[in-house]
Amino acid sequence: MSSHRLEPLLRPRSIAVLGASERAGTVGSQVILNLQIGGFAGPIYAVNPTRDSVHGLPCFKSLADLPETVEQVIFALADTRVEAALENVIAHGAKSAVMFSTLVLEDDTIPFLRERIAQRVRESGLLLAGANGMGFYNLHDGVWACGFDTRHNHPRGGNVTLISHSGSGMSGIMDCEERIDFNLAVSTGQELSVRMDDYMDYAIERMNTRAIGLFMETARNPEGLKAVLEKAAVRGIPVVALKVGRTELAARLTVSHSGALAGIDAAYQALFDRYGVQRVEDMDELATALIMFAQPHPVAAGGLVGLHDSGGERQLLIDLADRTGVDLTEISAKTTQQLEDLLDPGLPAVNPLDAWSTGGPDYHLVMGKCFAALMADPQAALGAVVHDRAPHGAVYEDYIDYMRAGHTASGKPVFLVANRQGTGSDPQVQQITREGFPILDGLRSFLVGTRCLLAFRDFQAQIAQHGLPTKNVELSAEEKLAAQRWTARLSQGETLDEFDSLRLLEDFGLPVSPSRMANNEVEVLAAAEQLGYPLALKSAQAGLLHKSDQGGVLLNIADADAVRTAYRELEQRLGPKALLSPMAAPGVEMVLGVVRDEQFGPLVLLGFGGIYVETLKDVAFALPPFSAATARKLVDTLQLRPLLDEARGRPAVNIDAYCQAAAKLSRLAASLGDVISEIDINPLILGPQGCVAVDALVSGHCQA
Repeated sequence: MSSHRLEPLLRPRSIAVLGASERAGTVGSQVILNLQIGGFAGPIYAVNPTRDSVHGLPCFKSLADLPETVEQVIFALADTRVEAALENVIAHGAKSAVMFSTLVLEDDTIPFLRERIAQRVRESGLLLAGANGMGFYNLHDGVWACGFDTRHNHPRGGNVTLISHSGSGMSGIMDCEERIDFNLAVSTGQELSVRMDDYMDYAIERMNTRAIGLFMETARNPEGLKAVLEKAAVRGIPVVALKVGRTELAARLTVSHSGALAGIDAAYQALFDRYGVQRVEDMDELATALIMFAQPHPVAAGGLVGLHDSGGERQLLIDLADRTGVDLTEISAKTTQQLEDLLDPGLPAVNPLDAWSTGGPDYHLVMGKCFAALMADPQAALGAVVHDRAPHGAVYEDYIDYMRAGHTASGKPVFLVANRQGTGSDPQVQQITREGFPILDGLRSFLVGTRCLLAFRDFQAQIAQHGLPTKNVELSAEEKLAAQRWTARLSQGETLDEFDSLRLLEDFGLPVSPSRMANNEVEVLAAAEQLGYPLALKSAQAGLLHKSDQGGVLLNIADADAVRTAYRELEQRLGPKALLSPMAAPGVEMVLGVVRDEQFGPLVLLGFGGIYVETLKDVAFALPPFSAATARKLVDTLQLRPLLDEARGRPAVNIDAYCQAAAKLSRLAASLGDVISEIDINPLILGPQGCVAVDALVSGHCQA
């Protein structure tokens, strides 16, 4: 196996600890203890000019006194001493380092310490974990390069990777959740040298990684993140992300906390959708999803089946499954008959199943057979025994027997779920979970994990059939000419008027309303005769971007006299330049657009237009380019989606036409994204026969 560039950082052959100490509670003490407890195989050198030994190790005065050049140096020093120490590390010839310091000095001068450290690290090529992080645990190879307390029973090996911008986001899971066997856990901190995507790549390339969990504040290397997420998707490794900074306040605190620039949340959601990243809302959901993805049994087609011993808790699962978007399997007639033969009278043979009635000496056998029947149903993807814990958080052996019976009958993944929080520290819970029968706590977290498993299954099936979308767009000859023509104007930062904006869209195949420009009354009347009635008359004066707000849009003009009267009034108020177009047929007002994200580039916006854009913000985003099928999935997530269906005599609109237009806009965005600041197509009228853009605004992005 070829070496990875992070090998000297994550699997060093020798380590020196600057500031080594025996004083309890100090980083200099804990990092030595962690390396010893973790079983680091290479030499550990303690460095401190004031001590002779530290935790049984001889202590050296300086790096220059070491008997060899070490591969890694761990800083356990105050911020005031870091800069000078870094020069010694570089001079010593170490290849990597771990730095916990915040790099903030009280009386610092510009450039500040952090910038100075970052510059020297870049110049030297040093692989640096941190700064302002908690280090890392390479549990696969026994390298515990962390200066803080942790539980001592982390097993070697493991198949789950956890990478966190927050130190507590790492330790809060790995120190408290013993049902997950990690191979690598990293607190990346400020990422002055090595970034989140680098660690992910190492875990994918060098470790037996079944799932990756991310606690994200931002993407400091957007292109690298895209590349490694694509690699994970292609190799079938699920990535679960907890992304913070969704609100304006959280994003602002992100900047001050770790020097990150939090991108708009829509861009991250589009990124996650593109590469099948499963998003969760809190650390409980993150940990639960990782436990579920780490289990060895593949998820089948279909939905969730559940076994209960409570009618009320069965109803709770139904309610929460609806809220979390989890499909409950509609069992077959054969399965229904099997259950009816097993159940006591009065118990309905349905999924989820409440199989508890009068009890009796054989009720445990009946419960197991019922779960086996549910799991063997062709549309059961996975199953849950939803039974609460025994007193003191224990687990009844019968519940485990139900799981085994269900898995034996189907080979599908099964879970034991308690409605309330139990404990992952119970040895029985850990043992059964590691056998591939996870024992979980918290019904909502379990259902979120279920949604993640099913969504990732569907995503993998999609890319197996169609492959991942490529960033490169193969343009037709006509599109290439159009791209060349419009690039020259947009790259100067020009904002196109409505007429030219519609022409640009038309050049890329989007359906646009025919229109004519006019500069006087004679031209207006001639254009009206060409287009036919009824008409829309709009002001086309330069700089008038929001025409409706200033009375610059006059609709349903029925004849020549009405055109003449309307134009004279418009000319007097706003000026002579005007745009005419036929009135579009009635339909639903939609919006399409392109916005530019500072980190991820162009994003395509889809959603409901008109007044809905600003009042309801019922929109979705996607990275371009994408297919009409992807656009359809996004449309189906919109809150107002039912408005597009047939209702009360109103025909359904042609959603496919809208999705095809969105896919064409995504090709435009992918090919001209570098020179586009914004595109706003609002409204795009969607009716039974198709769609048409009746207003558009395109702003260029200056390349200077």
